[in-house]
Amino acid sequence: MVNAGDTAWLLTSAALVLIMTPALGFFYGGMVRRKNVAATVMQCFIIVAVISVQWVLWGYSLAFGPDKGGFIGSLAWVGLRNVGLTPDPTYAATVPAQAYMIFQAMFAVITPALIIGAFAERVNFKAFLIFIVLWTTIVYDPLAHWVWGAGGWLHVRGALDFAGGTVVHISSGVAALAAALVFKKRQGFGKEPMEAGNVPYIVLGAALLWFGWFGFNAGSALTSGAQATSAFVVTNTAAAMAALTWMTMSWLLGGKPSIIGAASGAVVGLVAITPASGFVTPMAAIIIGLGAGIFCYLAVRLRNRTKIDDSLDVWACHGVGGTWGAIATGLFATAAIGGANGLFYGHPGQVWIQLEAVAASWAWSFGLTFILLKVIDKFIHLRVTEAEERTGLDVSQHGERAYET
Repeated sequence: MVNAGDTAWLLTSAALVLIMTPALGFFYGGMVRRKNVAATVMQCFIIVAVISVQWVLWGYSLAFGPDKGGFIGSLAWVGLRNVGLTPDPTYAATVPAQAYMIFQAMFAVITPALIIGAFAERVNFKAFLIFIVLWTTIVYDPLAHWVWGAGGWLHVRGALDFAGGTVVHISSGVAALAAALVFKKRQGFGKEPMEAGNVPYIVLGAALLWFGWFGFNAGSALTSGAQATSAFVVTNTAAAMAALTWMTMSWLLGGKPSIIGAASGAVVGLVAITPASGFVTPMAAIIIGLGAGIFCYLAVRLRNRTKIDDSLDVWACHGVGGTWGAIATGLFATAAIGGANGLFYGHPGQVWIQLEAVAASWAWSFGLTFILLKVIDKFIHLRVTEAEERTGLDVSQHGERAYET
């Protein structure tokens, strides 16, 4: 039976998650150089349109449709056939099936958008569009089925991922690492300054991401009750702790408290609490946020010592942050909140299940992303030409500028 309060909360949460993708455009747009701002914002914006259509046509059916061997859904729900306005008790018993579908659509939208940071300032827009559709279909949809789909093999194993630590953040973060290896370095990388072009944009984007993340995590309770409240509280707590931690790390090791560091810290705290948000207490959220701030900051420093040009450190923030969050869920989950216990509440086996989910997500996303990009590059050049890269993607790809001066 449809519950009006639950439906209102889930639709509101879907709208909150939607705003996260253009917010990501501001966050990433502030980090790139001025000649690539409009192109970066465009990439984040157009993904909303592209994946919204893909999800309705076949993506939702592959991710949540009737199970095929624990690996993927069927095509029984193509075009939202059999996905109507009455509840589907398999997924959400108190809201229309289309309400659950559109909420999940927003997760499918933002996940490939996160990868943009790995190949920022050098991607061919045509190749980008093809990659996004294929990656979502081949990588994201099956992984979503494994973890959240009825009959998915990781779901059956008991893997805990409340709102997307494996499905969203590990998949995008590890895909970003593969993409950075395939795209190779930007011209002048390591030789000329590539400082962020607009710090206020970064902070604005991070603030909007923080705001939208309440829908991301608390909305994943699917009802407007106690678990949604708990998820809301721990989401805010972990983000705050991670922001303080990254700022402090930059102060101690870099000499000054970084504005970009504080914003990035908030984001990695949100990343890390995502899989745990429906299962842990506020004190556990503080530990998760602390760990995210430390581990992700150190991962950025490690990446800086390599020749890998993951332009906006997607792997360090989302891959490492999502991995820590998934493992931490196995440590701190308590049945009093989410119905499942982790190591510190008497169920050490949950850690091994979480590690299995992490390993599977890493291998699946990295391997298929690497192959997919190599195949696309055989037919359509992934990178713009050297001249186009020097000019900037704003003009060379879109004929428009973010700034006139």
